[in-house]
Amino acid sequence: MEIDKAIRECDDRRLKTKYNNAIYVIKRALALYSVEEVALSFNGGKDSTVLLHLLRAGCFLHQAEGNNSGGKAADGGKAFPIRTIYFESQSAFPEINSFTYEAASIYDIQMDIIRLDFKSGLEALLKANPIRAIFLGVRIGDPTAVGQEQFSPSSPGWPPFMRVNPILDWSYRDVWAFLLVCKVQYCSLYDQGYTSIGSIHDTVPNALLCMKNSDGSEEKFKPAYLLADGRLERAGRVKKNSSAVCGKVSSIRNGLKVENLNFGSMLTASIIAVGDEILFGTVEDKLSSVLCKKLHSIGWAVSRVTVSRNDIDSVAEEVERRKSTDDMVFIYGGIGPLHSDVTVAGVAKAFGVRMAPDEEFEEHLRHLIGEKCSGDKNEMALLPEGITELLHHEQLRVPLIKCHNVIILTATNAVELDLQWDCLIELAKSNGILELMDPFVSKCFATTLSDVEIAQPLSKLCAQFPDLYIGGYRKSREGPLIITSEGKDLSRIKAASQSLCEKFHHGAFSEIE
Repeated sequence: MEIDKAIRECDDRRLKTKYNNAIYVIKRALALYSVEEVALSFNGGKDSTVLLHLLRAGCFLHQAEGNNSGGKAADGGKAFPIRTIYFESQSAFPEINSFTYEAASIYDIQMDIIRLDFKSGLEALLKANPIRAIFLGVRIGDPTAVGQEQFSPSSPGWPPFMRVNPILDWSYRDVWAFLLVCKVQYCSLYDQGYTSIGSIHDTVPNALLCMKNSDGSEEKFKPAYLLADGRLERAGRVKKNSSAVCGKVSSIRNGLKVENLNFGSMLTASIIAVGDEILFGTVEDKLSSVLCKKLHSIGWAVSRVTVSRNDIDSVAEEVERRKSTDDMVFIYGGIGPLHSDVTVAGVAKAFGVRMAPDEEFEEHLRHLIGEKCSGDKNEMALLPEGITELLHHEQLRVPLIKCHNVIILTATNAVELDLQWDCLIELAKSNGILELMDPFVSKCFATTLSDVEIAQPLSKLCAQFPDLYIGGYRKSREGPLIITSEGKDLSRIKAASQSLCEKFHHGAFSEIE
């Protein structure tokens, strides 16, 4: 069998181990279920292509073992014996459809074409056929991988069947090592810079593979297998604009409820500091104000800054609350091997996922702390399963951790935060993990007017300019009152400042930096 032979003859020990483990899972499934009771869910992508050829090898080896033991072998002959399901969609790339039908022809695959949605199509298929288990090309890190094992029953509300995941622990590198070593055909889109393929509406070539031409001619992309960092394979997935961000929004500005006044593109972030030492007053949180300024510099509004106890439930409750109301959550503190370092576990609980070993993150830790990365310290390599994206930058000794719209920072002081922020912005420019917008601009004025004198005019100003953040504060009770106006439109800020000055005598306000 050419697949098994190619793997046996290669020098890649890691690939051999992954292959043997996957074949074991396949042979185990074929021992539990008859060939008529299993199916393959195929979508034309790289992962399901790997699974197709693993199943070809697994069926061959299972049949050979059956013949040697005198048992009844799986369906012999040249045809691929496992029923294959393909959900054909109008939003699929034509290249995906072409590759799928070509593979069906080459390997004589019995393919069921389903044009319903996944759940309805599956229900109809299982009613008409005695299928009890379905092989899936799911890998850790996929959105659907959360909570799955190599054998996992279907989720509540779905028709009952066993999900079999032979390549659950495979990385992006493992997938491409297999395809290249075995020299099997794959969808042509991967040679055009696509690294993770969804629909025609949400998938573009990965910008990290772009080869820019100095003469300004059409851009070209390197093939997917040349992507250096497999953790960025989904960088080509285009984020859809949500109605909460791009549509009409209701906002509170200056104590007033404002409907759709240039806030359609406003993005909000919240900041969570974790540490009992902050709540006890032992340590002062100096990072939140720095982070607020940095967020304002890229046009983000900060909706809330909170401090959480070193307690998993407290962190989880705060993260769950903020991730639902803000576009992004930044959390820091409580990162490490100590008993009080519960931030990552709290984030996992907020998303309802377990903590699982991350092979690539553990490798980074090993380079950082050497052989000390064992025992309890090895727990630092446990990350939220199925939702973690490692944000790697050459200036960072350890990558940052991103779980959906939550970014975990490891900075403990302003200098470290500056470095991590600069790396984050550089990554945002290449893969869109953080939208960069026009920065907030502001003007500040100092006045010796009393609060009573300025209160009513200031309230009227807020109503007149509801698109601006207008506030006042004192550094001391005896010192001057400082009035701030902040927004995205400098001309509006100047107009608000002029309007305020006109309400009082000349010289009542002095502009300050």
